[in-house]
Amino acid sequence: MKNILTDIVTHTHSLGFLPMVKITTDEDSTLIESLADDRSVIVNAKTVTRVDEFEGVFGMPNLDKLALHLKNPEYREDAKINIIKADRNGSRVPVSIHFENAAGDFQNDYRFMSSEVINEKLKSVKFKGANWEIDIEPSLSAITRLKLQSSAHSEEQVFQVKTDNGNLVFFFGDASTHAGSFVFQPNVSGTLKHTWSWPVQQVLAILSLDGDKKMKIADVGAMQITVNSGLTEYNYILPAQSK
Repeated sequence: MKNILTDIVTHTHSLGFLPMVKITTDEDSTLIESLADDRSVIVNAKTVTRVDEFEGVFGMPNLDKLALHLKNPEYREDAKINIIKADRNGSRVPVSIHFENAAGDFQNDYRFMSSEVINEKLKSVKFKGANWEIDIEPSLSAITRLKLQSSAHSEEQVFQVKTDNGNLVFFFGDASTHAGSFVFQPNVSGTLKHTWSWPVQQVLAILSLDGDKKMKIADVGAMQITVNSGLTEYNYILPAQSK
């Protein structure tokens, strides 16, 4: 249980812009959804295997508190971390997580949101899909180069993406400011006819996560970064922004 909870917190709360998540579990799968307050990032994820301890629909608010419990040294070895369930409207649903150390003298309870509350607070934003002109697996060196350029242009909140001579190129700034660019991925098969902007902080945070990564870009103005942690496949969808 601790592993999947840590995985969820690491791929949502640790990014700094996803304040809560919605969990949906049916007979076959466990889905995870989240949304940035400014709607800059939409998250749709699915665990590799169904999480049997989860049932139905519930929310995880105050992820900073859950993260603190999971990092607490009292709960590192032989701790009891259990999902507490209760009857609600004729169904048995998860209501909290009980943390208890091996000695039983250090305890905490983290409470979930009900399905009604999380459905109201985190209204699902359905991504209808897109035709992806660009489909790549970003290399570590490409991500490092993005970090270098973002540091050199720390005043820029967004960067632009173009294809040029068969290369995927990221641009910072413009002719009226300090400017820079670099080839993020050479020899891509697709072509972008439009130039779109994406938020530097969010893209870098996602690309800095551990796990296998893929990046897709659609000419209609959508980017999807997929991160497979081994436990869950997370899809981060970023609508293009105005500069």
